[in-house]
Amino acid sequence: MNDPVSVLKQYWGYAQFRPLQEDIVRAVLDEKDVLALLPTGGGKSVCFQVPGLMREGICLVISPLIALMKDQVEQLKRRNIPAAGVYSGMSRREIDIVLDNAANGAYKFLYLSPERLKTELFQERATKMNIGLLAIDEAHCISQWGYDFRPPYLEISAFREKYPDVPCIALTATATEPVKLDIQDKLAFREANVFQKSFARDNLSYSVRKVENKEAKLVEVLEKIGGSSVVYCSSRKRTIEIAEMLQMHHLSADFYHAGLSHEQRNRKQDDWISNKTRVMVATNAFGMGIDKPDVRTVIHWDMPDNLEAYYQEAGRAGRDEKKAFAVALFHENDLVEMEKRIEQSNPELPYLKKIYQCLANYYKIAIGAGAMLSYPFGIADFVKTFDLQAFEAFQALKKLEEEGFVQLNEQFYRPSGLHFNVNYKAIYEYEIAHEKYEPLLKSLLRIYGGELYNQVVYIQEAKIAQVAGISVSEVKKQLEFLQKEQLLDYTAQSDLPQITFLTPRYDANKLPVNQKRIAERRALSLDKARAVNAYLTNEVLCRTLSLLSYFGEDKEEPCGVCDVCLAGRKSKEGMVTDGLKGKIIQQFTTTDALSIETLQQQLPDYAKELVVDAIRTLNEEGALELDMYGAVRKVQ
Repeated sequence: MNDPVSVLKQYWGYAQFRPLQEDIVRAVLDEKDVLALLPTGGGKSVCFQVPGLMREGICLVISPLIALMKDQVEQLKRRNIPAAGVYSGMSRREIDIVLDNAANGAYKFLYLSPERLKTELFQERATKMNIGLLAIDEAHCISQWGYDFRPPYLEISAFREKYPDVPCIALTATATEPVKLDIQDKLAFREANVFQKSFARDNLSYSVRKVENKEAKLVEVLEKIGGSSVVYCSSRKRTIEIAEMLQMHHLSADFYHAGLSHEQRNRKQDDWISNKTRVMVATNAFGMGIDKPDVRTVIHWDMPDNLEAYYQEAGRAGRDEKKAFAVALFHENDLVEMEKRIEQSNPELPYLKKIYQCLANYYKIAIGAGAMLSYPFGIADFVKTFDLQAFEAFQALKKLEEEGFVQLNEQFYRPSGLHFNVNYKAIYEYEIAHEKYEPLLKSLLRIYGGELYNQVVYIQEAKIAQVAGISVSEVKKQLEFLQKEQLLDYTAQSDLPQITFLTPRYDANKLPVNQKRIAERRALSLDKARAVNAYLTNEVLCRTLSLLSYFGEDKEEPCGVCDVCLAGRKSKEGMVTDGLKGKIIQQFTTTDALSIETLQQQLPDYAKELVVDAIRTLNEEGALELDMYGAVRKVQ
């Protein structure tokens, strides 16, 4: 089948692509390197899955997000498209089987975390694979100037050198202009080729509410605007407190964070998706990969530290293209807290070395050992063992992750896995010789079939127990015994967060930290936080135009529906005089840029609100311009 639209219809059931998707797909099919920027909910996965399906060979998909990898693999399987993933938490035997199958052409898509690319195990199997396409998801992670830099992404260019004829598609929801250029450079694009959908969302109204009482304003917004909602908070404790507060006001609300069990997360998520729960109060662990189009409000109780994350989270509202609202609540103290949080999230080098040594002691890993090994990780037990402060320790772990030493997966769930190590004849002979295990082995084959011989199959012990007529505990006991007999490989379910050592363990005193990069990243973090501060305190520039400016997109027409635009409409006609506008322009005779606060101070005879209205008018008339940090400049 050579027509992308026919493939889309056959496997996805859609009669046509969304705007820009088909252009991206055809460019990939023309073997061009492509950078695709599509906002949250814009259908990025289809842009590489359709051409990956159409091209000969396997599509390698690089992604740092285990939950999304698993979700996409399962979605492809449901469409009868063979796919598999390799990620931390899998046993070496499981990885071995998946890579063998990939080398033998069993899959059309193989999902990998970036650090897997440089392992000997993968490098050796890759030479046997017929690689047709390389897809890089969350591509902003390759750029040091991005908000979520990941050093393992830098290994991708070395991998590309070995397969120069394989086209590459890089995808992300958000990227500033420097990041876009950096992505193409780091991935060694053969030519610049960027497809970008506008970051503007015509149906989404952005607003900021500076308030003394956040609780009252949150309840007011939720009572005024009906429908499904997400409220984002920065801490697990706060999600619980706010959900309970909303329940006291007779609002249907629940909380969600990465510390919940897999079953709890699934139940809460399902209740929200089916509208049994109206409001989900959550940390940023909630929302990725969830396709719920009818979210009417996304409310930020706490703002993230960068506008990239804010744009993605706010963008989960109104995916059905109907009117939706993104509301940011803030108090003056929040800005002080944000700056403090940035400082705490950039620990000094001695503390990084201390936490790294604690990890080595915690898992008893010798120097030179532990590379690519994953361990269950509970932050509470870890900090208690070494008498650490939880927040500071967690930030140090994130910094060690950012530097490429470890990978921390807070939201990890791995179902039980099973694979037969011997052939059908050997299984049958074992049944005959060991009558006790016959019900179990027969039940396994009845439920899961011949796939057990070919790959690791995720199983449910409860279902096996029901068919075999034995207890769940007996199923587990027999599987563990048969594993000792080397008849099969059995890995029990795990629901704890995972930590993976990405390199052989270093001597902590000689930890090769890139201090120059850490200093640059710290400065970048402060710069991004300053942009968030400016977004919150801005009362002049249209919210949409403010965000578009941050992402390097030029647009002159205000959205007309954000709080700034609506406030401008309500200003009394005739209040802004030519005289006031002239006095504002005069302030720029000796300087290029001024803040709004400075302009208000320099015009004490006018009410501050009137000065803001005049600046807004001059901006709309093209006489003044505002940047993302709230600086006002005269247009030359």
